[in-house]
Amino acid sequence: MALLKVAILFVVVICINNAKGQRSPTISFISQTQIKDIGGTVELSCSVQYTQDYSVVWMKLDTGSSLPISTGSSLILHDSRFSLRYDPASSTYVLQIKDMQETDAGTYACQILISPSNRVSAEVQVQVRRPPFISDNSTRSVVVAEGSAVDMECYAGGFPVPRITWRRENNAVLPTGGSISRGNTLKIKGIKKEDRGTYYCIAENGVGQGARRNIAVEVEFAPVVTVPRPRLGQALQYDMDLECHVEAYPLPAITWEKDDITLVNNQHNMISHFAVADEFTDTTLRVITIEKRQYGQYVCKAANRLGTSEGRVELFESIIPVCPPACGSTRYGDASTLSTSTVALFFTLLICIYRNFTAQR
Repeated sequence: MALLKVAILFVVVICINNAKGQRSPTISFISQTQIKDIGGTVELSCSVQYTQDYSVVWMKLDTGSSLPISTGSSLILHDSRFSLRYDPASSTYVLQIKDMQETDAGTYACQILISPSNRVSAEVQVQVRRPPFISDNSTRSVVVAEGSAVDMECYAGGFPVPRITWRRENNAVLPTGGSISRGNTLKIKGIKKEDRGTYYCIAENGVGQGARRNIAVEVEFAPVVTVPRPRLGQALQYDMDLECHVEAYPLPAITWEKDDITLVNNQHNMISHFAVADEFTDTTLRVITIEKRQYGQYVCKAANRLGTSEGRVELFESIIPVCPPACGSTRYGDASTLSTSTVALFFTLLICIYRNFTAQR
């Protein structure tokens, strides 16, 4: 009977030892997702059980590859920012990363290596807050014909995911309505020439100052000609300036005509163009020392590949010289240099006054 008890006890001890030897290594705890600022410190904890005969390693997992960091209680990666602590009481491996950089973001794995083809693994995500940046595949500039549909796109990186807003220079109203639009795309169904200018794509995520890209929008449109003074009078033998204001993009060809003849610079005419902006041009025709045949209709024409436009100015004869530009002439107000026609006009007025006086008597 005593021998039987000893045999049973022996079997129980063997079973217990076998049971202990058959326990599988496990990871009982892994840190939750960590979110840190650039320059901060993160600690990743991994607690294991039944790993006396196995190696415990920290790895950083990248797409298609992995970077070993530590094995057991020793670092493999030689980087002063990384350190490893091991607490034997809780069988916990603590990986610390100081002075964090953007490249430290990613997936970290705590692994128990059982065999070349078998391992126990747990993963933790490390995210690093990064200020926004505008991606290269975002719209940089737009050149489009008036009336066309326009899609401007803006994409940004950073963490947390940036919010995208659209604004216009000087907080002008957007073609879509309002002063602000949200989302990656700003859609304009039928753009007008008034919609040209600078647009801003702004990315913000609460980290840093945000990012902004200026998008220049150029709208091509047919010329629009306006005439500030459609009728002008000037006395014979004096100069007169005829003016037109042209709005167009791209830059138009501008001509002046009279009686279907294109005018050129000569002793009778002087044409000047003044570009006041990319889309605005002022043009002036100076009619020099006016003669009778130079009175009449003048046509200012502007043309680009999108269309043409014209404005008309009537030059008629007046008795009194108009200043300017007559006041700039040395003849004006100088009796010694008066023209023959002016002298004749003066004597005609005197004769009329004399006749009216004698008739009344």
